[in-house]
Amino acid sequence: MQKLLRIVHGLEDLLLALLLGGMILLAVTQIILRNFFDSGLIWADPLLRVMVLWLALLGALAATRQERHINIDVLSRLFTPVQRRYQTLLSTLFSAVVTATLGYYSAMFVLEEFHAATIAFNGIPLWLMAVIMPLGFGLIALRFFIHAAEAARVLLHPADAK
Repeated sequence: MQKLLRIVHGLEDLLLALLLGGMILLAVTQIILRNFFDSGLIWADPLLRVMVLWLALLGALAATRQERHINIDVLSRLFTPVQRRYQTLLSTLFSAVVTATLGYYSAMFVLEEFHAATIAFNGIPLWLMAVIMPLGFGLIALRFFIHAAEAARVLLHPADAK
């Protein structure tokens, strides 16, 4: 199982790197074409906006994997270690529910766009551009649920904590 997870994490990281590299290359190409040739790629700007969405959600997925996501823990310094474990469990469960809800509603959006057959640009359907939203939020929710299960395990068996 650990080997499979390493492969999946490696693929996530590779996709992030390729996406970021592609965005930089496309943006630089667009700048050169506009400034030196009074031209440009008509589809580049909408594609860059879609790539930013994909990069943001894949980056959030990677951050959640490493538990390096944005964390607001103003009160945790006031808690005892046991209270902090409960706080971690509750905040992780809350994050899982919120991202699962976002995944559900973005899936409804993608489904509506699929049925409406809306075109994003160059004949590419909008639902295909937006499919990262339910996938990303769903996978982030799954990772939060896994982290919550780990937090619950630590609460039940504190001696086994990492």
